[in-house]
Amino acid sequence: MAPPSHENSRSSESALAAPVVVTTVDVVTAASELQQEKQVKYLDVRTEEEMSKGHLHGSLNVPYMFLTPQGSREKNPEFVEQVASLFTKDQHILVGCQSGKRSELACIDLLAAGFRNVKNVGGGYLAWVDNGFPVHTPITPPPN
Repeated sequence: MAPPSHENSRSSESALAAPVVVTTVDVVTAASELQQEKQVKYLDVRTEEEMSKGHLHGSLNVPYMFLTPQGSREKNPEFVEQVASLFTKDQHILVGCQSGKRSELACIDLLAAGFRNVKNVGGGYLAWVDNGFPVHTPITPPPN
């Protein structure tokens, strides 16, 4: 069988989209940006259950994934639309999750949707806590 012609290869290469490059910052940089620049917002993409155990003060939550009744994770099909209802595509957004993996996937989706100023917070909430940065922990009332 003959190899594909160069003409076909070029046309298929041009049809491929350029890969999305996600900028990742560490939690020290993220904390500095949040403190110094009032325009920077923190988007927490963890589940509501994770958020209820603690989160950054002033963060907004749009889960990237949901837990199913079977215990697996399922991508939030309305994630980009929900984020678009809270932020403009020009706003500076730091995107975080528990460890930095879901937030990286969320950044890829947001960048592909036209958001221009999103950064992934490497290490996520766990690194934030490990570095001793302040968190908001909801007070749970004592059982009756």
